[in-house]
Amino acid sequence: MAERTFVLLKPDAVQRALVGEILGRFERRGLKVVAMKMLRVTRSLGETYYAEHKGKAFFDPLMSYIAAGPVVAMVLEGEGAVAIVRKMMGKTNSAEAEPGTIRGDLALTIGRNIIHGSDSLESAKREIPLFFKPDEIHAYARVDEAWLRE
Repeated sequence: MAERTFVLLKPDAVQRALVGEILGRFERRGLKVVAMKMLRVTRSLGETYYAEHKGKAFFDPLMSYIAAGPVVAMVLEGEGAVAIVRKMMGKTNSAEAEPGTIRGDLALTIGRNIIHGSDSLESAKREIPLFFKPDEIHAYARVDEAWLRE
């Protein structure tokens, strides 16, 4: 059964011009983009998004990092989307991430790991509405093949 997951390409991914590379990996894997936008994360949004880390030593540096530049938020859809995205991303610490994963191939450090993906359907259901209104998420529509031949 198709499910939806949330992905955030962090400021270092945008700054390093990796958006197309990462998006292409997801699309080649068969995941469909049903919502996507570039934005700046405000302090308020960052605090809500990373609420589980509030009070930890790395919280303020995390807030500075996520607000340092534009991010690309997206909703991906497909069978097993949450698990597929998690596997494709690789371990949070890029030094431990397997080659072939997004972080293993592209991330520089644990503090600049370029991408976030929901860790469960429950997380996706919490994270998606933080970044997208319901009318910004679109059902994947098949292109009429006759139109392609014209």
